Order: sequence, then C-alpha cells, then structure tokens
Amino acid sequence: MHRIAANYGVAESQQYVCSNSIFQTAVNDRRQMYAKVNYVPLADVQLDKVDAVNRLSREIAQGKWSVEEAELELERIRTMPGKRRIARLLGSSFGSAGFCYIFGGTLLDCVAAFLAGMVVYLFLLFLERREKKTAKLLVNIAGAFIGTGVGTLLWRIGVGDQYSAIVTGAIMPLLPGVPFVNAIRDVGNGDYLAGTVRFIDAALVLIGIAMGVIAFFVLYSELGGVLQL
Repeated sequence: MHRIAANYGVAESQQYVCSNSIFQTAVNDRRQMYAKVNYVPLADVQLDKVDAVNRLSREIAQGKWSVEEAELELERIRTMPGKRRIARLLGSSFGSAGFCYIFGGTLLDCVAAFLAGMVVYLFLLFLERREKKTAKLLVNIAGAFIGTGVGTLLWRIGVGDQYSAIVTGAIMPLLPGVPFVNAIRDVGNGDYLAGTVRFIDAALVLIGIAMGVIAFFVLYSELGGVLQL
C-alpha cells in the first residue's frame, strides 16, 4: 500500500492492517489529509491473491500501470477463483486419511476417515454455494456432527476398527490450523490486537467443533448406541 501510494503522488501515507480491518491515512502536496477505514471479514487465505497484489505493487512502482489500469487489475485479482472444488475435496479427504494414520489408524481406518472427510467437505462446499452465508459457528457445529456421524456409521458397518482414529481424522479438516499459527505470529510480532482477533476466531471454531461432536455423542447415547473410544 505504501509503495502504491508513493508512486501515485501521495506525499505521506500511513497504513495499519490487522486481521479484520485496514486503516489508511494520506497527505497530498497541499497538506490536505485523508483517512479511510475498511472492514475486512475474516476468511480463508488465498496466497495466489497475495502474490498477485504484491507483484502488481512492484510493477506500479516501476511506472507500468496507470491508476485506472491498476484499479481494473485489482478488481480482477479480487475476483480470482480459488482452488478447484475437486482439488479441495480430494485434499480434505486425503488429509483426513493422513491424520487418521498419524493417530494410529489402520489402512481400513484411513479408508473410513477418507470417506467421512469427503462427506464433511461436500457439506462445506454445499454451504459455500448458498447465496446466504451461514454463521461460522453453525457451520463447524454441523460439520463436526456430520463427520462424527459418518465415521460412526462406517465403524458400525465394519469399515475400520479404531473408532477414535476414524472420527479424529474426519474432523481434522475443520480445525483452524492456519489462523491459530497466524495468531501466535501476530502476538510474537507485537500485533496484539490482530493476534487477539485471530485467537478468538480460532477458539470459536474449536468450540463449534467440540459442540458438534458432543451433540452427536449425546444423541447417539440417547438412541441406545454404545461407543468404543
């Protein structure tokens, strides 16, 4: 942001960026000051967009883009598609199987975790395509409930032996690994506000996952089921 502002004739500029907001001040040649605040919803990180904006800023600094052209390019970057759904689905499924193996699962357990993780991510993709966004807490509660339920069903019909490994693998794609690591990084860098926001976001995801798993356990026991943890 500072590089772009300097190239387009802004005499002085200051930027402050945290997890869910951007603060920008600028002073022109006539010492007139401008300020703007943008709210940024917490969302998944797309590193291809980060790379594209960084490359654009450096090309602007070299004088390759006019203001109008840069605005059009930024809009193109903003609407860049993410990873293909099939790639994300397979990544989630293989991730579930891999974590199941890490937690001591057998090959058959990994197959069960693979299928459960696939169902969970299909559910997430379905919610993603809805025009009206679903609250993150509800998404994680429902996702954990479905993952635990599918893992239990597969275990009951004989696909897998170690129930805990299957269920753990199934819900692992829901865990907020990147936000949690970023929160630690922000706090370590002295950005306490940004770190706190990310910690709270990660904590709410973990609470939602725990609520979903517990809700299934309670329902399953009420229906007379017995779990082998």
